[in-house]
Amino acid sequence: MKHRIVVLGAGYAGAFAAGNLARRLSPADTEITVVNAAPDFVERMRLHQLAIGQDLAVRSLADIFAGTGVRLRLARVTGIDTERRTVATTGEDGEDSEDGLAYDTLLYALGSSVAHHGVPGVAEHAFDVTGRSSALRLRERLAGLGAGGTVLVVGEGLTGIETATEFAESRPDLSVALVARGELGAWLSPKARRHLRQAFDRLGITVHEHTSIEAVEPARAVAADGTSVPADVTVWSAGFAIHPLAAAAGLEVAETGQIVVDRTMRSVSHPDVYAAGDCAYAIGDNGRPLPMSCGSAGYTNMQATAAIIARLTGNEVPTTGLKYYGNHISLGKRDAIFQMVDGDVRSRSWYLGGRSAARLKSSVLKGAAWSIAHPTFGMPTRRRRLATAPDRPGVRVAA
Repeated sequence: MKHRIVVLGAGYAGAFAAGNLARRLSPADTEITVVNAAPDFVERMRLHQLAIGQDLAVRSLADIFAGTGVRLRLARVTGIDTERRTVATTGEDGEDSEDGLAYDTLLYALGSSVAHHGVPGVAEHAFDVTGRSSALRLRERLAGLGAGGTVLVVGEGLTGIETATEFAESRPDLSVALVARGELGAWLSPKARRHLRQAFDRLGITVHEHTSIEAVEPARAVAADGTSVPADVTVWSAGFAIHPLAAAAGLEVAETGQIVVDRTMRSVSHPDVYAAGDCAYAIGDNGRPLPMSCGSAGYTNMQATAAIIARLTGNEVPTTGLKYYGNHISLGKRDAIFQMVDGDVRSRSWYLGGRSAARLKSSVLKGAAWSIAHPTFGMPTRRRRLATAPDRPGVRVAA
């Protein structure tokens, strides 16, 4: 009987992890299945570009995993039974799986969605760029917005800044504004913060600092002090939320809903479950939780796959670096900021800005897309056989 590895989610963390597992484990011993609701890989880091009208390459997951031995199940995950070690799913046709998808090792990489924070009107009237369908919905709305239309981006994080600058550059006929709860770019070094403000001024973006939005309506947002901010379109980018699926399954989770994992990305409550990406509550090398980001998805999926492979093959589990190096922020197509941080995640005085930073960011995006399109970096080698468990002759399992 083969060891069944099930990967939930085919985003940056899940797709890369599945390919890495297929490359390094023998198909004679393992069966790898990826479960994903959508048929195509979503370049989440570029969804703000999709929303403003740019066309992104469509990468079919079936094509990505073709020839790798990875099985693809297009379905939405609806539940996990950690006692029976099964995953309940609903297929494209709307039918539920009867017996569930069985696993011996589960890698949970379902990512995150936009956080509404309970603000009235966000679900009904705001748009977001955390998923392909929501980005396309925003794209359609912006396409129908004429000259002089107002767009309000709520949130001063990386997503909010990249969205506001991309929209303002691509649609100079629109009036773009951004709402920040604190100071714009407060976490950046003084020089980088100055660069950011100059970019906003150059693009004509209005900034409402130290402002908290308490309600979203069809044509405006209302601040905590009662101020009305006009908005034909409100784009909500005020943080990420984790689906309650893991908590409902009985996995130990943090206050954020993320799965609490050890240094090897293994669930502290269920040793046959690993987590990677936004849904993993992982402590970095600096002793602080890793932020929800594409960079963290890379670190955590590499550590999770290394740990799974080592334990299945009876080898010592290696530790990969969990160090956060900095923030890379696009400011339209030809400008960007790369801000280095120290071990305490404080901005260093040095930063890279302008076209050089934009070219570096473009290389990062292309590199991420290439690695997903080539999940096994060529044909799988699969050199490692699994260690045989003494209590189940012929069955190879994780220690």
